[in-house]
Formats: sequence, C-alpha cells, structure tokens
Amino acid sequence: MTKYIYAFDEGQKDMKDLLGGKGANLSEMKRLGLPVPDGFTITTEACIEYLKQGETLPEAVMTQLKEQLAAFSKRTNKAFSDDQNLLLVSVRSGAKISMPGMMDTILNLGLNDENVEKLAHKTNDARFSYDCYRRLLQMFGEVVYNIPMHAFHTYFDGYKKEHGYETDADIPAEGLKAICEKYKEVYLEEVYKPFPQAPLDQLSEAIEAVFKSWDNDRARVYRDLNDIPHDIGTAVNVQEMVFGNSGDQSGTGVAFTRNPVTGEAKLFGEYLLNAQGEDVVAGIRTPKDIQTLKDQMPHVHQEFVEVSEQLEAHYKDMQDIEFTIENEKLYILQTRNGKRTAKAAMKIAVDLVEEGVISKEDAMTKVDVKSIDTLLHSTFEAHALAHAEVVSQAGLPASPGAAVGHIVFTAEEAKVRAEQGEKVVLMRPETSPEDIEGMIASEAIVTTHGGMTSHAAVVARGMGKCCVTGCSDLEINTTDKIITYPGGTLHEGDKVSVDGANGDIYAGEVETTSAEHSEEFEQFMQWAESIARLNVRMNAETTVDIEAGYQFNAKGIGLVRTEHMFFGAERLVEMRRFILSSDEATRIQALNQIREYQTEDFEQIFRLSGDRPTIVRLLDPPLHEFLPKAGEEVTHVAQQLGISEAKLNKRIAELHETNPMLGHRGCRLAITYPELYVMQAEAIMKSVVRLKEEGIHCQPEIMIPLVSTVEEFTTLKTQIVQCIDNIEQQSGHKLNYLIGTMIETPRACMVAGALAKECDFFSFGTNDLTQLTYGFSRDDAGKFINDYIANGILEVDPFQTLDVHGVGAMIQTAVDQAKRAKPAIKIGVCGELGGDPKSIHHFNGMNIDYVSCSPFRVPGAILATAQSVVESGR
Repeated sequence: MTKYIYAFDEGQKDMKDLLGGKGANLSEMKRLGLPVPDGFTITTEACIEYLKQGETLPEAVMTQLKEQLAAFSKRTNKAFSDDQNLLLVSVRSGAKISMPGMMDTILNLGLNDENVEKLAHKTNDARFSYDCYRRLLQMFGEVVYNIPMHAFHTYFDGYKKEHGYETDADIPAEGLKAICEKYKEVYLEEVYKPFPQAPLDQLSEAIEAVFKSWDNDRARVYRDLNDIPHDIGTAVNVQEMVFGNSGDQSGTGVAFTRNPVTGEAKLFGEYLLNAQGEDVVAGIRTPKDIQTLKDQMPHVHQEFVEVSEQLEAHYKDMQDIEFTIENEKLYILQTRNGKRTAKAAMKIAVDLVEEGVISKEDAMTKVDVKSIDTLLHSTFEAHALAHAEVVSQAGLPASPGAAVGHIVFTAEEAKVRAEQGEKVVLMRPETSPEDIEGMIASEAIVTTHGGMTSHAAVVARGMGKCCVTGCSDLEINTTDKIITYPGGTLHEGDKVSVDGANGDIYAGEVETTSAEHSEEFEQFMQWAESIARLNVRMNAETTVDIEAGYQFNAKGIGLVRTEHMFFGAERLVEMRRFILSSDEATRIQALNQIREYQTEDFEQIFRLSGDRPTIVRLLDPPLHEFLPKAGEEVTHVAQQLGISEAKLNKRIAELHETNPMLGHRGCRLAITYPELYVMQAEAIMKSVVRLKEEGIHCQPEIMIPLVSTVEEFTTLKTQIVQCIDNIEQQSGHKLNYLIGTMIETPRACMVAGALAKECDFFSFGTNDLTQLTYGFSRDDAGKFINDYIANGILEVDPFQTLDVHGVGAMIQTAVDQAKRAKPAIKIGVCGELGGDPKSIHHFNGMNIDYVSCSPFRVPGAILATAQSVVESGR
C-alpha cells in the first residue's frame, strides 16, 4: 500500500518531491539534532489523490493518519483532549518549491470549548489560552470554511475600541473569552454550522483545506508567475505547537542568514515578543531587529546564531529560518533557501564561491535568470531627489528599485488600471496573499505596517518588485481613498515615486538614471561566460541598443532589422517614391538615395561592432507597409510626391494583401524587385570598405529572409555575390563576408541539408516558424492562447517558450541535416525564443552555436546557457 504519511524522523532532504520543501527540511533538521518540534508530513501524492477524488480524504490516508497520531502521541507523551498533557498542532502547507504566503496555515488546532480550559489550567494563564483559541477560530474559519476575515476583525477591532484597549495584548482573559463566544456565533451566521469540537474532525478538515488551497487563485497566479508546475501538489506538515504568545519570555520571528536585500554576510531578521507566527508575516505589528534579542535573551540569541551558521553550512546557501521561543527555549519551525533580491543573489553567490563553500558552477544555480532584469534598470537621479517633495522617509527598504506610478488602494484597481496601460503604485496598510495579482500589476508596493519579512516584502523581493514597508508616518485610508502624511495629503490617482533601495517615497515623478553594475555582477557574469557553451548575440540596430548590448558583453549582432531604417521621414519619402514610380529612371534615382542612407546606417553599426560578427537581414516586410493607409495621410503623400490621389489609391489597392504575413515579402519581394537586395548589399559592403580603409575590419553576415526553396536562395545569392565582386574590383579590397538565410518556414527545415550546401550560416526565426507550424497568427493568437493554457491544451505560449515536440523537433531536424551537409556551418536562433531561459536550455542540447535576443536580455541569456551547461553536464 502507498505510504502517504512520514514522521519527521523518517524523511530526509532529498525527498522534496514527496514531502515538499518544508517537510524534507524539517526531517533533515530533525536528523541533524536541531530543536524541531515533532510531527509528520502528509505527502504530495496524498494531495494529488485527494484533488482527483475531492470531497473527503482517501480512506488509506485517514487510516494512516490515525496510526501516525497514535505514534505521535507516544513520542510526545501528549494527546488530543488529554487532561494532563494536551496535544495541540499546527497544520501548514509545504510544496516542493517555496510559495511564501500563497497557501494556508492553521495554528493551535486541537483546542475546543473543553480543551481551552485545560490549557488555561495547565499553564495557569487563561488569557494565553483564550488568545490561542480565538486565533484558531479565526484561521480555521477563513481557511476551512472561507469565512471572510473581516467578519472576525470587525468585531475584534470594535471590541478593542469599545473597551479602550490600545493593543491586542491589552485585552484580558475575560475579554478574549467573550470574543471567542462571538466568533463561534460568526460560524453560525456565515456558514450555518458550528465550529467542530472534535480535534480529529478539525485535523481532517484542515488537511483537506490545505490541499484545496493548492488550487486557489492566488496560488495559481504565483505559480504562473514563477513557472512552477500546477500538477506537483503540496504536502501538509502537522507539527506539535510551541507557543510564542505565552508571555514576555516567548516570541516568534523570521531571520535570514545573510541580508536578503543587499547580500551582506550578516544575520538579518525580526521577531515579536508574545506573538505567534502570523503576526510577523501579516505585518500587523512592527517587529524588532534580531540583534536586539541579544539584549533580551542573550543565550537564546547565541543559540540561534549557532543554528543559523550550521544550517547555512549544511545547505550551502543563504537560509530563511522561522523560529519560536517558548519560555526562553528556542525551536526551529522551518528552514529553506531564502528569497532574495537580484543584487543580493549576485553578492551571495560570489561570496559563497570566494568563501570556498560552493563552486563557480554551483553559483550559477543561485541566481534566477528573471531576476537579472532588476539589475539592469534605473534608479533615481541624486540631484532630482534633492528637490523632490518627501512623503515618507520612515519606511523600510524591503525590495530595491526606482518606480513611479499613480496611487491605487486595492489590488483590483491596480490590475484594472495596469491593463489599461497605466503605471500604478499599490499603497495599503498591509498586503495579504489575495493581493497577488495587484502586486504583479503594480510598479511598486508600499505598506504602513510590517517589517522586512512581511508578506509584501517577501513576495515583492521574489518578483524583483520595488517595495517599501513599515511607513509609520503615513496614514492610509482605503475607504476614503486618501493618504495623510506629515506634509499634506495624497489621493487615488496622484503620482508618487518610490525608492525601494532607501525606503523613501516622494510626491510626483522623480527623474531616474541607469543602473550601475556592481563588482559582484561583473565577476558573476565572467564566470557565467566561461561556463556557457552557446554564444549570446543581440538583436539591435540603433546606437543606444548596440552600445547597451556590448556593455553586457554580447558576442555580436544576431539580427539587424533593416526595415526599421526605412521609416525615418526622409527615407520613407524615397521608399514611397521607389514603390510608386512609373518609370525605371525614377525608381533608380530613389534607390540611389536610399542606398546613401543605408550606407551611413551600416557604417555606424559596423563601426560599433568592429570585428564582431553582425548579421544584417535584408528587407523583410511587404511594400504596402510603407504606404499611407487612408484619408489625410493619402492626400499629404500624393502632394509630397507630385502624383494624383487616384493613382496613389490605385497603387495602394494593387499592393493590398489578404494575408500579408504569408504574402509578397522577404525573398519573394526581392525575386520581383531584385534591385532592392542588390542595393542593400551594395550599401553594406561599401560601408565595410570605408571602415577597412580606416583600419577597422568588419564581419558582415548578409541574411536573406523567408527562404523556402534552394532556388530562391541561390537566385538572390548570385545577384548579391556579383554586386560584391564589382565592389571588390572597384575598391581593390578583398572583403570578408558570409551570406546565409533565416530559417522560418517548415519547408526550409525539411530541406535544410540542401540549403546548407549553399549557405554560410542559418539563423532560426522562431516567431514565424512557430506561426507557420501551428497555423496561428502571432498577432491574433493572444485572443485564445490563454484559454488554451488554462484548459491544459497547451502548457505554455509557444511564442514565448519553445514548443519542444513540434517547432523544436523541426529545428532539431534542420540542424542535424545542415551539420551533416556542412559541419562548419554557423547556426543560431534570433527569434523571441533566443532570450527565453527554458528555450535556451533546449537549444543548448542541439548543435547550435549561438542565440540572439534584445540587448537587455543578453545577461539573462548568458546565465541561462551557463545554467543549462551545469544542469545537463554539457
């Protein structure tokens, strides 16, 4: 029979698939002899089985649960409802991949109307006992019965206000007892059934609820955001309760073995006295720095330092540790590899290598490719900050970055406005897991409550999102949609600037500046390049983009889109003159002028590239894209070119295409108008000659797009070579160049061997290849792709991540054919997928030489190919 439940001392750290990350780590810490409260883990397999069946836990799981409870009671010498040794437990989710705050937790399970009195008698502290009971009633109601938390909070806050209590801790035992009675009435009012009194019923319903939470909306959104599979399920950890809310010699906290914001090798964390875990994570109270624990409980602090050092050394990574102190005794509730900012990830990875803890190859796995984006963007200009109006400087720098946006007060409003193209900043007293979609949609997140380990802080850091927490000098009124700060007020829609690096907020829009790369970033990227197999080029044609790409150490240019050069005002006039000319002389005159523009453009590009390879794609779009659409634009162009509107409209009609993506474009256009590609080739090589005479040696690679037959390619190649031969004769220079093609039709993949004999290089245009393979219009697929993914018809959007079995199989076939026909042929990928980490992993397994992507994706692509080498061993 399948084993669905493991005691902590039966598991180990390499069982994460079955026990989840939390369960595996609890077992490992137990094995290491650390002070971990006892318990057991219900496996991910049980979750998957339950979600298939629904309704109730499978019989086999219930049988094993009762057996485990009996063994658990024997080990702890405690039992549910025991008069002398009362057992209470926590029930927590624990997926294989950490999803902080996305699923559900229940504490103090096992309390009921009788046991709450037993606990009060045992501890001689009725206030503590009823505080635990009211927490259970709240959490159980929300998690298991979906009772809105405000149904409890409204009464709780009202009770405090009515009786003049400043804090939760001021409420005496009798008050908490009255609150518990009211909470039980809430169950009857909201779900028409009482709170279950039998502890086993509580436990089974809690386990079911945590399993169900795997499929809640916020968990699914988080998994989509972080590329976590939806079919792996979550484990459930049932653990003996220890009480951080049992007086001033007790507490609870979260700490990191290194600073998760900066990466500094120093213990970083917070704790609250007389509190339970959700108080820290929810950000309801602002906690104290972990260093102050040294003054309040020096021996506990010293023990925690030793445990944290032991855990980091054991797991060889920065750890995120949850702990509870019960009457000055330390307990470790969880450890996991800590979420961190991109900046911190770089520093921690480099430091661990230099400390001799891990290898350079191991370091590659410590940084998320997506997070690199946050290192490449702007911060606020120092001079601009000097003149900006300060809204708050009391906040904590929870996640760095510089963000500007319009204030919104709800996650729903953030999502709606962002979908309309507006940049927003979500400002709330605190965030909760339900806010995930609004947090994703926002440029930054600001809260008045909570510390550096609150929900807002942890989730924002994981997303690389700018975040400031604990802005105690702000009063955020989400009902009236107004923010009061020492210097005035702000309303919804007002613009603010948020500095996540310093924790400051400013009114209005503050000027930003480009990011500067740290020494750790440069060192890390050097290691990544030394490990990577694939070269990484950039897709770029503007000076700004090319300079940025080479700053990121791109190995050349994988795609210059020449059509972008035709849309400048003067150039567009000449291109239209060429298209609309009725005689050869006018057409040649227009082409001659365009060639001069092109030569200047290519000279600038090749000057920046120097001896690095530069692929120039010859004109790809159909001619109608260069013509006016209708109305006043037609009138203006007709006057500009000295032709009648009737003639212009006639030509527009002649060039109209029903399906332009499959129409008269690319190499097909050059078959009809050979002078176009000859003109471009001449411009390319004349610019190369000019630079060669300056002592600059270039490596131009001329790409003929959209080829499907060998004959298309050879016809155009012959014309281009003849043009270049003439230039060589006229200039007296022998020129180095390659002529190749973009493989973007299924037929080209099938005849790749024959094409390779004629081509110097291939580059796969995955955008069109995906479009033509699926028969999906990439411009229209957005209308239904998400439905396909939601219904499990597609796992991912094939325009974003390689379709391995379809498009990927065709690329593999083409690569194999080409390398057999011409082993030295250079092969690359220059479509959107060239910058996608998952796709790069597959390309690394093919006989491909390079990938090419937009300049700011270059560092991520370098890391992705290095990670692929480490993971695959090749």
